[in-house]
Amino acid sequence: MAAELRRLVAVRPPGAALPSSREIGGRLGVGPVTVSRAVGRLVAEGVVVTEPGRGTFVARRTAPHPGTAADFCWQTVALADRAVDASAMVRQLSAPRPGMISLVGGYLDPALLPTRALADMVCRAARRPGGWDRPPTSGLPALRAVFADLIGVQPADVVIVPGGQGGLSTTLRALVPPGAPILVESPTYMGLLALARAADLRVIPVPADRHGIRPDLLAEALTLSGARLVYCQPSFANPTGSLMPPERRAEVLAAVRAAGAFLIEDDTARLLPLDADPPPPMIADDPDGHVVHLLSLTKVAAPSLRIGALAARGPAASRLRALRLLDDFYVPQPLQEAAVELLGSPAWGRHRAALRRELTARRDALLTALARYAPQVSVADPPHGGVHLWCRLPDGCDEAELTRRAELRGVLVGAGAEYHATEPPAPHLRLTYCAEPVDRLARGVQLLGETLVETG
Repeated sequence: MAAELRRLVAVRPPGAALPSSREIGGRLGVGPVTVSRAVGRLVAEGVVVTEPGRGTFVARRTAPHPGTAADFCWQTVALADRAVDASAMVRQLSAPRPGMISLVGGYLDPALLPTRALADMVCRAARRPGGWDRPPTSGLPALRAVFADLIGVQPADVVIVPGGQGGLSTTLRALVPPGAPILVESPTYMGLLALARAADLRVIPVPADRHGIRPDLLAEALTLSGARLVYCQPSFANPTGSLMPPERRAEVLAAVRAAGAFLIEDDTARLLPLDADPPPPMIADDPDGHVVHLLSLTKVAAPSLRIGALAARGPAASRLRALRLLDDFYVPQPLQEAAVELLGSPAWGRHRAALRRELTARRDALLTALARYAPQVSVADPPHGGVHLWCRLPDGCDEAELTRRAELRGVLVGAGAEYHATEPPAPHLRLTYCAEPVDRLARGVQLLGETLVETG
């Protein structure tokens, strides 16, 4: 349909009317919905314009002056020396080409999503009286109460945010000024590194082991740097999958308290346990407001269910609420209504149980495939939750070259250097097992193994 519209546009001058949607649809034997979607695509591309009650017209094109090209050099001076680099995130979030096996990204295979339940819930939310009105700026009370129960805080401590990334962005800007240091577990979530750099923060890595960020080195780094903000993922960290035990959590919190610092407890993988459940959140043991807790439904429910929650106490909570309001006022009410219904429905429990079984099977299948097809790759500590394996490559292996050649063979893998704030101590890959079925996971690792042999 879109191709037919482009053909009609090509032979008409700007401003000329196109045949009616009914006429075009009848000629091609398609319904009005298909015609409308095709017209919408061309409107977005600037090819046509629509005028209600009049029809669809060829868009007027603004031609550049003959012999000249646009000069954007002035922007280089105006934008100064600050850069925002989202290239690594773009690669993670972009849909793979048809036929490509994806072992990157962090969102569920569409076959694992509760699509039917979510569709029904969103439709009901959209039809409710007042469903498109303004919700409370901190979120619907019912949704705040559900998140408070999951986190272990009071509903008044919770503000609803548009997903985990939006919550992180708000928190970084609220708690420290540009130029301030932030201590991060190393390796860590690449999206946090990108956000911190975009906010002009000075990122200082603190090594982590199989139990998470090391409290002895954290205390030393807090003293040496004077940092007042720490970031960690205590439950199934991205990329390592580490699960912080209760005693380590207490030690980390003690170091943060002693330094008078804030701790961002990114718990977005808490709802993705496999064969071990995480301990209670650290914020539950923090009455004095050092911990800002982040929880999200996006990873466990659906990529476009951009619903999460920040929990905080004291003046920091007031600042977070104020900044959230200034950013975009509130999260759309229909999404919040749908989230409330999802979290309170039997479908939620069934979905989480089925997801736990399926992700466990996929993790085990990926580990088995690595042992069979890529024995050079080792996984020291298979994760008890989350969706990633942190894979050690042989010494001297060039991650970037391996990633490039693997893609040429038809499999996407994540280079470990992207998860480090500075030079990585050893080569790694992050492999994701949530986006592909078992047979494609095995085939992807087989291609990776062939690439490893090829690169030596």
